[in-house]
Amino acid sequence: MAPPATRAAQQEQLDAAYAVCRGIAAEHGKSYFLATRLLTPDRRAAVHALYAAARVADDIVDVGADEPGRDPQGELLAWSRAALAEVEAGWSDDPVRLALAHTYRRYDIPLEHLVDFLAAMTSDLDVTGYPDLAALDRYMWGSASVIGLQVLPVLGTAPGVPREEAAPHAIALGEAFQLTNFLRDVAEDVDRGRVYLPEDMMAAHGVTREQLAAREHTPGFTALMREMVDVTRRRYDDAALGTPMLARESRDCVRAATDLYGGILTEIERAGYRVLDGRVRVSRPRRLAVFARRLSAAQLARVVSRSPAATRP
Repeated sequence: MAPPATRAAQQEQLDAAYAVCRGIAAEHGKSYFLATRLLTPDRRAAVHALYAAARVADDIVDVGADEPGRDPQGELLAWSRAALAEVEAGWSDDPVRLALAHTYRRYDIPLEHLVDFLAAMTSDLDVTGYPDLAALDRYMWGSASVIGLQVLPVLGTAPGVPREEAAPHAIALGEAFQLTNFLRDVAEDVDRGRVYLPEDMMAAHGVTREQLAAREHTPGFTALMREMVDVTRRRYDDAALGTPMLARESRDCVRAATDLYGGILTEIERAGYRVLDGRVRVSRPRRLAVFARRLSAAQLARVVSRSPAATRP
């Protein structure tokens, strides 16, 4: 775990680590990855590192459902212990954890956010459902809220805006993205034995886990999905209030990511809420159109942020 002896060798290993994270983000998070192209290069690399670490941990959890014979609990425990130790030490021989450690130190991200995230991933190994939205929110603190809090220091805040003021909106955005994932991936999750739809809301609409597993699209399921889409959109509304609080050159990335992920909700509606038939996606032309619309604004923001007037009080 010790870094190479020379600074040049350390930088070479670090560059390679960030490249690995970039590849993971490009392969698994197409909407996120496209939005990060609107960031400055240093911020972009850091977001890729945070995404890749979350993806690796999440994939370990899903191993238990997808690959019988593996030990996801043992693998996650080992990965978590290594990640926490290496973030504190500031170095790792694992490329994803190395980029994670460097990002945490560079942007002074509290280690407690990583602890809370890993605790949520661990709970996924045993917890298969949530009695109500409040319980789901408690789970999302570790799986989503702290992701927003991790990314916030990377994005930065506007002059005069303390991080604490923007934090509730970063939390709301993390939750909105997570809820969108839950609604899109109902079928995949139930196949892994998990349901992220509140049980009391399911019961109110006459929806059972057995119906989800059998891919039964009932009027009750449609009503349940409609209600959950409304819940999710309110989180996006809460998050939008925080976008002007961010550093100018980070705002268009967040707006693009919101447009792209919020667009999944629109696609769910257009599909008649039939998410049990297969994964709903935002089309590639739509993703590229969102990116193009934000690109000029992002480039202008970089120019303005570098101008002398932008630094005046």
